[in-house]
Amino acid sequence: MQVKQYPFFIKSTVVLFGLILLTYALINLRDILVPIAFATIIAILLNPLVNRIRKAGIKHALAIGIAMLLTIIVFSALLYFLSSQIAGFGDNLPLLKSKFSGILHDLQQWVQGKFGIALTKQMQLVNDALNSSKGMLGQTVGTALGTLAVVFLLPVYVFLLLFYKTLILNFLYEVFAEENSKQVGEILGQTKMAIQSYMVGLLLEALIVATLNSTALLILGVDYAILLGVIGAILNMIPYLGGIIAIALPVLMATVTKDGYSTQLGIIIAYAIIQFIDNNILVPRIVSSKVQINALVSILVVLLGGALWGVAGMFLSIPAIAILKIVFDRVEDLKPWGKLLGDEVPTRHRGEFKWPRMKKPSVAEKIVEH
Repeated sequence: MQVKQYPFFIKSTVVLFGLILLTYALINLRDILVPIAFATIIAILLNPLVNRIRKAGIKHALAIGIAMLLTIIVFSALLYFLSSQIAGFGDNLPLLKSKFSGILHDLQQWVQGKFGIALTKQMQLVNDALNSSKGMLGQTVGTALGTLAVVFLLPVYVFLLLFYKTLILNFLYEVFAEENSKQVGEILGQTKMAIQSYMVGLLLEALIVATLNSTALLILGVDYAILLGVIGAILNMIPYLGGIIAIALPVLMATVTKDGYSTQLGIIIAYAIIQFIDNNILVPRIVSSKVQINALVSILVVLLGGALWGVAGMFLSIPAIAILKIVFDRVEDLKPWGKLLGDEVPTRHRGEFKWPRMKKPSVAEKIVEH
């Protein structure tokens, strides 16, 4: 039977329309999809613990309940620690606010003297920026309230995903042809290992980075060093972009609470050293080597994830693209896309096109060739 071949413009139009439809669905269904995505990752992480508890002769549902209870206890202890630190920060908020107002006034005077922008004009620019961000602030507050509501649904999702794990796996095997069952098994197995090893490595990396950040800030005498160190480690989980915000927070705190700029310089140097250790020692040895995504794709997917699902999309973007790479590497027609996502850089390209030119090359052509 001859397969009908469609022109390229028809294929590209269908693909583009499908991407637009997928993006529309992801944006409008994010309140449903985000908690399910997080629940799936948590369920994959808890699955080994559930299996170990079941080996002790405990029934499946009870084993899931015990594993989830242990996870909730650990998470609650972390939240209690952070809330106690934030409570202490709130007590000194009026003092910090007054110091920040003084620094802001000095900055306005410097801008007026350096650039000739009057104070009234500066205040107008600030007010315009605040007014334009009201919609974004309202959306952020709405997202935060929605997140609080979802927190109560997450345990339910995780329990059900673990309870119906066998049913879901059987469905994935049966939905494809029997001759592809081995390939499906490889994809599922590698996806599970990639997510488990990546997330466990990410948590270990965050623990070490939080310790290094807090120690450096304590040595430099920065207020709320432990809180800022932990927040910086959490932000560091967002590839490439979170580290910039993590440095800005302690620098801002030091600017408000201390005189001069030596502490700020010390923070930048300390965080630069920590980032070097993280990128060259911790990530290669601790974080999963199975997630081999190049830097360009990582930055793009983090930005796209943030545009689609906000901060949650930034956290979910790397595991999602890692799953796609595993699938691409196992499907023959999609292998070029898997290579594009990977971090292996070829030494030479496979083909080369040369423009026809005159016998005597131009100056520009000589520069390009050399």
